[in-house]
Amino acid sequence: MKHLFLFFSFSLILNFANAQYSQYLPDAGARQGGMSGAGVTISDIWSSYHNQAGLADLEGLSAGLFYSNIYNVSAFKETAFAFAAPIEKYGSVGANYSYSGDSYSNFSKFGLAFSKRLGKRITGGIQIDYIRAFQLNYGTDGVAVGELGIIAEPVKDLFIGAHVFNPWMSKFSNSGERVTSVFRLGGAYYFSEKVLFTLEGEKDVSKPVVFRGATEYNIAGGLFLRAGVATNPTKYSFGIGYKYKGAAIDLAYISHDVLGHYVQFGLGYTLNKKK
Repeated sequence: MKHLFLFFSFSLILNFANAQYSQYLPDAGARQGGMSGAGVTISDIWSSYHNQAGLADLEGLSAGLFYSNIYNVSAFKETAFAFAAPIEKYGSVGANYSYSGDSYSNFSKFGLAFSKRLGKRITGGIQIDYIRAFQLNYGTDGVAVGELGIIAEPVKDLFIGAHVFNPWMSKFSNSGERVTSVFRLGGAYYFSEKVLFTLEGEKDVSKPVVFRGATEYNIAGGLFLRAGVATNPTKYSFGIGYKYKGAAIDLAYISHDVLGHYVQFGLGYTLNKKK
């Protein structure tokens, strides 16, 4: 009975949050989580899930781990891994994998990314994904989709990012159900070396526009505080992060109108980080 309840609860939440399972997108990156998901202009290892163009500015071989467990219930957990390596003169390549759910209902997404600096003030990125969905009594379904992104710095300290997920609206191989397309556009401005402010919008072709506003403040050394707000549904978030040499640890607290209160945790490491 407990498993049956969890299965239906999980399905309802996913249906609300994603319209249907074919419209699944992982919410990876505790740094971005502390900023209510604002990440279309940010460059770090979690650009693999927000805007692949950000991978072009990685400072060395990078990897990250992410974990989130809503309500502390295994059926609602989400885990993610990302890896990227800059290749001199050619750009950066990366791979990422995410998984959410349990043995009764789950989703997984595997991606291969490539990004490159296209000019002094512009970077671009692409990614090919394979999404696998499983539900008890319904079996497994899968689909291949693509992602495209770009980040530009038209003037010093002002960044503009754009990203599209699944521009051609692929269909699942068995059910024939279309995967939604999602467009993101945003800007970020560094008021100083310590203060970052971001504002972005997201449009799923089947849902209302989502707006996000967030800030990140470097208190001292490698210590960061973050806060953000998002709409449709309303989400408030707070985060803290610490960077030491090549290592980074991030924690986010999120208050969500549908999913309640939960936390996200992330670890990252950059090898041979440039000064």
